[in-house]
Amino acid sequence: MFIPVLDVPTHMGELETEAQKSRSEVAASLREVAEQLDGDGDVTLELGETTVAMTPSEPITFKLEGESDWSEGDTEAKQSIEFELVWWREAHTADEGTLDIRE
Repeated sequence: MFIPVLDVPTHMGELETEAQKSRSEVAASLREVAEQLDGDGDVTLELGETTVAMTPSEPITFKLEGESDWSEGDTEAKQSIEFELVWWREAHTADEGTLDIRE
């Protein structure tokens, strides 16, 4: 396991979007990502007006989580499914480790 030294700056890049969609629209988005993963090239994500291209490498860690959150007095329980894919790519500089963002 890699643990970064505290005085060494860490360069991260993150883009995130959230939108309400129908079950069918969500399934179509997941299928599109799955088809891209099944190929050998980039996986391109559309985040609003921005696209992010990533090139997954082997192996990929796949995290799948189901969660329910309810508190006393609530009339609804928030439920969620979370997917996370993690892989490592070689990067000796911050530029080599940043996301390929296209606007």
